[in-house]
Amino acid sequence: MEIEIRREPEDLPVPDSDIAAVRRAVETVGRLYGAEDAEVSVTLTDDAHVHVLNREYRNVDRPTDVLSFALAESEEPEIIGADGGVVLGDLVISLERAAAQAEEYGHSMLRELSFLTVHGMLHLLGYDHMEEEERLEMEEEQRRVMEELGIQR
Repeated sequence: MEIEIRREPEDLPVPDSDIAAVRRAVETVGRLYGAEDAEVSVTLTDDAHVHVLNREYRNVDRPTDVLSFALAESEEPEIIGADGGVVLGDLVISLERAAAQAEEYGHSMLRELSFLTVHGMLHLLGYDHMEEEERLEMEEEQRRVMEELGIQR
């Protein structure tokens, strides 16, 4: 799987352990859902940056934890990456939101960051949670991947 992980702003301090957790979660979703040849871009950012994107793309004027921009939702035919794999899309994760939620929920940053990455990846693969049935299905898939990662609540 081709995974590009970047920081925005570029000088944002990001521990190697956070980058490793994101990479491992993306790779695990790719393996479990047959997307090993796919390309994904992940931007690790702060609340200010994700706030701007959330307002611009979703008309929601506040920061959020993770945004998913799936290329498969477009009118375009399947988008093929440089190595012949499918380009799934982009994830944007607020490390500030992740840290606050980890504290609020009483679990580790590793668990929260892994969960947000899994959640975003499932959106890139077409899962959603707008309707109750979809929400239940997505929650089950999230549990499945988190168990595969060996990360419990």
